[in-house]
Amino acid sequence: MSLKFCSPEKIPSEIKFYDKKISQMDVGKTGKIGYLKIDLKHDLQKNKTIITHQKSQVPLFIQKALYYDETIPSMAHLFILSPSGGILQGDRYRTDITLTNNAISHITTQGATRIYKMDSNYATQIINLNVSENSYLEFIPEQLIPYKNSRYYQKINFNVDKSSTLVYSEIIVPGRVAMGELFDYDICYLKSSGRDGDQILFNDSCILEPKKQKITISSVLGNNTILASIYILTKKENISNLKDGIYAHFQATDEIKSGLSILPNDSGLVIRILGNSSEEIRTSIYNIAKIVRKHVLL
Repeated sequence: MSLKFCSPEKIPSEIKFYDKKISQMDVGKTGKIGYLKIDLKHDLQKNKTIITHQKSQVPLFIQKALYYDETIPSMAHLFILSPSGGILQGDRYRTDITLTNNAISHITTQGATRIYKMDSNYATQIINLNVSENSYLEFIPEQLIPYKNSRYYQKINFNVDKSSTLVYSEIIVPGRVAMGELFDYDICYLKSSGRDGDQILFNDSCILEPKKQKITISSVLGNNTILASIYILTKKENISNLKDGIYAHFQATDEIKSGLSILPNDSGLVIRILGNSSEEIRTSIYNIAKIVRKHVLL
């Protein structure tokens, strides 16, 4: 199986730098390349969203669709699983998810994404989310935990039709705090790109290199240790009501710091959250998802 995850010239120089380190012999071998492809659509006869096609290569695979939300019984809930326990040096992961024909789905991971210590090379994960034809997707994975000396590059490609809505979030914590690791990783590079077909809507990047730049200064995280981002791509006419609802949510809590901006081309909203409790931030993300559901689905 040959997969083009990301050609060398597309790997950022900050990550490509680690190719100069000790040669990583296992890059590209079996068990190092994880691939997952899922296609979903709404089935009129069953009146629910179903998986129409799936393909996977360990260490990535998917659990069967579950339907346990009584308020939205047609929503397919999926859990992305991995038997490896985390991401290792030289790992190359790719996930392709496509929703069509009024599909509605909530997708998450089985647990936190642990990025293990690396002494050579780096790890990458490419995620392509395609949401078309009046569809709705919540892709809300658990937190990223970069271990000491880890190097990680993640690229999320959103391709969302104007008639559809996507809610995506990511949480990055400072490391294994209980093990005495606090911002001990080499680099965590998170990049997001939004499109509607061939039209580029926005590009956004977050580069954290705590060994090169002090993370706890006021211009970065300040006295906070956890950073979260939420992207909501939706119809232009939804933006005002969503913005008001999310503002009201944040005014009701003082446990976390937050900011909200309208994305370029009126393509949706981006929210940044700072705090010191991953559980509080995760709860806030799900509350925001509920606000989006209320205005878009219910």
